[in-house]
Amino acid sequence: MSDNINGNAVVLCAASAYEEKYYFNQDFNGLPGAVKEELKIMCVLYTADIGGILTLQFDEQGALLFNVTSEENDFFFDEIGSVLKIKQIQSEKRELLESLELYYRVVFLHEDISDL
Repeated sequence: MSDNINGNAVVLCAASAYEEKYYFNQDFNGLPGAVKEELKIMCVLYTADIGGILTLQFDEQGALLFNVTSEENDFFFDEIGSVLKIKQIQSEKRELLESLELYYRVVFLHEDISDL
């Protein structure tokens, strides 16, 4: 059973600065160990630097989205830093993120990517 948010998005992984926990959706256990470890490091470092909760999730079309939330009175959460950090991650980890989208589209959405 997949973990869904709003019934539309499938969570890949998440990290919380508040609970100091990392979550990885076991539906993605087929990913190589190095990829799973890289996701963990990326998410945990983000929440350690910025705060809040970072969730990586796939939308219905297979796009990998960064969802960031913070508690209402969290004055330590760096909203501007969050935007900059996500842009940095998307730039530095572009190949990884694109590969994850392709994996999701093939394995979960059963798309034929032979035309790509």
